[in-house]
Amino acid sequence: MRVGIVTATYLPSRNGVATSTALFARGLRERGHEVRIFAPRHPQMPPHEDGVYRLNSSFAGARALGAPADYPVMLAPGPLLTSRLPLRDLDVLHTMHPFLAGQLARTWGRLSGAPVVYTAHTQYEQYLHYAPLPKRFSRAVVRPHVAAFARRVDAVLAPGRAMVEMLREYGYAGQVDLFPNPVDLASFQAAQGRAFRAEFHVPQDAPLVMYLGRLAPEKNLGVMLRAFDQARASRPELRLLVVGDGPGRQEAQLEAPEGVSFTGPVPYARVPEALAAADVFLTASTSEVLPMSMIEALAAGAPLVAARSPAALDLIDEGNNGTVRGASPAELAAGLLEALHPDHLAPWQAQARRSATQYDLRTRAAALEEVYERVRARGPRRSAAL
Repeated sequence: MRVGIVTATYLPSRNGVATSTALFARGLRERGHEVRIFAPRHPQMPPHEDGVYRLNSSFAGARALGAPADYPVMLAPGPLLTSRLPLRDLDVLHTMHPFLAGQLARTWGRLSGAPVVYTAHTQYEQYLHYAPLPKRFSRAVVRPHVAAFARRVDAVLAPGRAMVEMLREYGYAGQVDLFPNPVDLASFQAAQGRAFRAEFHVPQDAPLVMYLGRLAPEKNLGVMLRAFDQARASRPELRLLVVGDGPGRQEAQLEAPEGVSFTGPVPYARVPEALAAADVFLTASTSEVLPMSMIEALAAGAPLVAARSPAALDLIDEGNNGTVRGASPAELAAGLLEALHPDHLAPWQAQARRSATQYDLRTRAAALEEVYERVRARGPRRSAAL
């Protein structure tokens, strides 16, 4: 098949959608498919990218819309650029966004006669505080738009149950297939964390807690830090590494208790060794859908101690590969101490690795191929444009 993926974010941007898109493209190519990725230009993109077609973008637009600093906003291509893109022979189009990228996917689907698949990745209302618009106005615009877009594509996928519930709340009543993100299991299973510990001055025998991801207000970093501090009162040898960057980093560093170190962002190639260095992964976020970092932590053998969120409920087998607790410092601290207990840690780590096998890239790429084959056999929906 010739697959066109239209995405508003792609490498070298650092986020779950960009990473999972790149992984799926690799997995599909390994299965013999041709994958063409249409993504916004990025100042740090490599000079040559096989199968990647860059569209104009704006970092100023990203700032105006409250998007992360590493997330250029895609601009609509003009007729000349569109005419140069390899669109007419595509067999299927796939998008992760209901806004401009999604509209392009639908337009290009009509041009090529190809069906369009949409993966609903983002709980947009969790991020409306970044937008320079009244929250009530933003919600009134976002909800009907997302629902209408979902009704006009040929298949709707969601990485976790939270996104299914979100689509229902937005007014979409059609079929949604649960479709988790992939992980390159082999790279995490082979990773060693000793060098990463040494680099950040963590003793090899110290119990190490880790958070890896975006540092932003919706991640409840203050709650996480206070939970670690309470757990450390019982286990003074505990260490916490906070891996990542974002608008909440400075405030979190000011609040950080003893025993906490901030690594800053690390290249994605180093994520396996970072997570392999951890004994336990800790998060206080209550808004997660099915983040790559939590799946990757399981793949690296780090059980999850998580505040109750849709992702935690989807990923955690209570008392086996982690524990779900209330989003308070006391409850998370108790969960952390339970996970680190000598009777629990080794079996929980082993079960974490086992539970990650269902997310292996080869398995998920084969499943995505089946989705594409199904929509191709059914034929594209001929609905009016939004």
